[in-house]
Amino acid sequence: MEEQRPSPDALLAQFKQDEARKRQGNLKIFFGSAPGVGKTYAMLEAARQKKSEGVDVIVGIVETHKRKETEQLLDGLEVIQRKGIEYRGSVLYEFDIDQALRRAPALILMDELAHTNAPESRHKKRWQDVFELLEAGMDVYSTLNVQHVESLSDVVTQITGIEIRETLPDLVIERADEIALVDITPDELLQRLKDGKVYMPELADAARGNFFRMGNLLALRELALRTTAGRVDEQMQSYREGKSVKEVWPASERILVSISSNPRSIRLIRAAKRMATGLRAEWIAVNVEAPSKVKPTKADLIKLAGHIRLAETLGAETVTLTAQKASEEILHYARSRNVTKIIIGKPAHPRWKDIIFGSMLDEIVRGSGDIDVYVISGDKGQPIPAPAIKSKKQKLAMRDITLSVTTVAICTAVDQLMYQYVALADIAMVYLLGVVFTATRAGKVPSFLTALFGVLAFDFFFVPPRYSFEIASPGYLVTFAVMFSIALVISRLTSRVKAQADVARQRQQTTASLYNLSRGLVNEQDIDHVCALVINHVTEVLSCASLVLLPDEMGRLGLKAATSDGVTLDQKEHSVAKWCFDHKQRAGFSTDTLSGAKAMYLPLVAGAKAVGVLGVLIEPGQEYFDQGQIHILESFANQTAVTIERIMLSNEAQQALLKAETETLRNTLLSAISHDLRTPLAAITGSASTLLEKDMAFNSSEKHELLLTIYEEAEHLNQIIRNILNMTRIEAGGITVKKQWQFIEEIVGGALNRLSEKIGDKPVEVNFPEDLPMLFFDPLLIEQVMMNLLDNAIKYTAHDTPIELSAAVKETNVVVEVKDRGPGVPPGEEERIFDKFVRSSSKGGGIGLGLTICRAVITAHGGQISAQNRQGGGAVFSFSLPVENQPDTSAQPMGVR
Repeated sequence: MEEQRPSPDALLAQFKQDEARKRQGNLKIFFGSAPGVGKTYAMLEAARQKKSEGVDVIVGIVETHKRKETEQLLDGLEVIQRKGIEYRGSVLYEFDIDQALRRAPALILMDELAHTNAPESRHKKRWQDVFELLEAGMDVYSTLNVQHVESLSDVVTQITGIEIRETLPDLVIERADEIALVDITPDELLQRLKDGKVYMPELADAARGNFFRMGNLLALRELALRTTAGRVDEQMQSYREGKSVKEVWPASERILVSISSNPRSIRLIRAAKRMATGLRAEWIAVNVEAPSKVKPTKADLIKLAGHIRLAETLGAETVTLTAQKASEEILHYARSRNVTKIIIGKPAHPRWKDIIFGSMLDEIVRGSGDIDVYVISGDKGQPIPAPAIKSKKQKLAMRDITLSVTTVAICTAVDQLMYQYVALADIAMVYLLGVVFTATRAGKVPSFLTALFGVLAFDFFFVPPRYSFEIASPGYLVTFAVMFSIALVISRLTSRVKAQADVARQRQQTTASLYNLSRGLVNEQDIDHVCALVINHVTEVLSCASLVLLPDEMGRLGLKAATSDGVTLDQKEHSVAKWCFDHKQRAGFSTDTLSGAKAMYLPLVAGAKAVGVLGVLIEPGQEYFDQGQIHILESFANQTAVTIERIMLSNEAQQALLKAETETLRNTLLSAISHDLRTPLAAITGSASTLLEKDMAFNSSEKHELLLTIYEEAEHLNQIIRNILNMTRIEAGGITVKKQWQFIEEIVGGALNRLSEKIGDKPVEVNFPEDLPMLFFDPLLIEQVMMNLLDNAIKYTAHDTPIELSAAVKETNVVVEVKDRGPGVPPGEEERIFDKFVRSSSKGGGIGLGLTICRAVITAHGGQISAQNRQGGGAVFSFSLPVENQPDTSAQPMGVR
């Protein structure tokens, strides 16, 4: 057996799916061919077995149908009380999902998976309740009959003659972790029906004559067996792919199904789903918008949106195309996507329409080439439920008549002026020009009227005998017919071009809006600005108010929102948005979840995490969001989610970098402090312990030397602590610069006096010109700078080499220099030496903060500080202070030279 390594993309997709499944509960479906085969009984038996093993089991909802054997199995199981919902004067009792979520058992039983919940419930269908329970981490046992599977419902209808109204999408079957087939023979089932174990006796006879006929039960049993076998085959195939055994199919299939607002599209979608499932193929549902066709009504758009949602629910990729000729666009798109099979409906219109207008089916079959074409017929099936919309027939407005009459009158006036100079054919052209004008300004009806009135005016005013509808020659009837036909063709072509221009303009506006949003988001670094940007674009494109909700620090959807002007969010709407955020699914208006909300909420999902919710409020009188609007909103939501995630990741990266730098600085500081504090402390401790020795006698000079060591090292220790505190205050913004007018010579002199003991007899040369201007600075801080620079020079300079101090005016600054003849600054370290904890050498101690403090102080004064090496050895540290307008010495106290 040849083995093949799986692709990295497949492994990554499988890994993500497995990781997502780990956080969810497991779904086990007890699957049967018909009511009464024992699904609920088998489910309860399995639940009791789990309970005996110590599993926390509760009953969410179980329908016993008054069967005693089933009711007995409920004994000893905890049952959740049902929730009453008032509807049209009566109370309907449904599953209470909130109570189940609060209880949070390990296993919950949910009978009748395809059940439709009462209006005003959180979800429209029970399977949606089950999915929410799975998301919460609970295992679920449920039951299902084969006739309720969406892609099989029309097959069941053909077999039984009964229309199935409660269905669930195939993705529910695909989501199941385990399917247990509950099967009995048709004879056993009929006997159970006869014994009253399926329905009450008064209902059993009617059921036996309709649904429970032997032929029906045989066919349904086969359908259930095949469906279960198909699911087992899928699991086997997944196992083979996971183990990289071999590739099962040498080439992949791709199916395209053409859909429209026609109710027969439902059957096409289901057939495509079954074929795709059987072939393990991708499938695409395509709708072609042709401007030449009659403009669809609101009801048609709602039906089309329902068909698209059905296809998406069944796992299809949905695409809307625009083309003049639907058949050509379908074939072109099919070839571009490497489609192998096309499914199309059998036409139901009269044959003469195909002869006159052409047959799309015939064109697709003839142009398909190596693509297989499947033509599906059958009943309409159950139509997609749609809101009731009042029919609005197009009425002939007075302005249309006025436009047509005015246009014809102008054309007649022009023709009157031309009548003496041109032929009748040229006069007819003027009326055709009027038809073109009307078609570009109005619709088909005004252009038709213009063509009709133009022919009549041409006959009355210009065809002999003039000013009469009589004609001199029968040949003019042909002229009138040709003229009218040409006018209609021109009108139709012009209207078509206008419609195409309108569609192109609408698409261009949508594309431009998406581009502008992308361009605005690409460099945005503030989440609030991102929210405001997407709200503005939603308002611009859809003319709807909108809002964006973001999670708080704990990851819960907060109440704070970025909204359009005048938009408020009550608790009910916030709960809908929270459900959307928690489950990463659309909710609210125009959806199947919490559809009574005032807005549609779309999750902002990036990766596997929701980063917010986009809400779009409906306008007064708005009845639905069409599929195009939903696609635009989804595009906006996707772009917004990606941008928010990028900003969040960037912030997290910055925080991680800051944390790493802080940790590095902390370790550096601890290392420096532990080393540089140990030296003076050791000297102090040694000198003090020596003085405390009782059996040792010291003379006065020895005592003085020991005490001087203690003093000097304590002063050194004090300087280290002072530098650390000063650096902390500078970084925290705790140092305030208090400037005064001073002479720099006084500050230098004060620093030399304070360091006189350290300087000792080391030569210090001071070269300050007498005409130095007064400077505006903080004397204490600048004195600290001078002391740090002088202290460095003392540490790194030999005893017999001088320290040189100088100052000079350069342009608009006074530059002060401290020069020494020490080892100098290592090459390339002239800038880095001013960073924290950087020292040019280990000589002299210190933790590398003195120069950092100097730079912070000088920068706060608007000056600059630098270091460079001297020729002949040594270093020069210089700093500059700006020279400002000199003060009035008679009105302000200042330093004295």
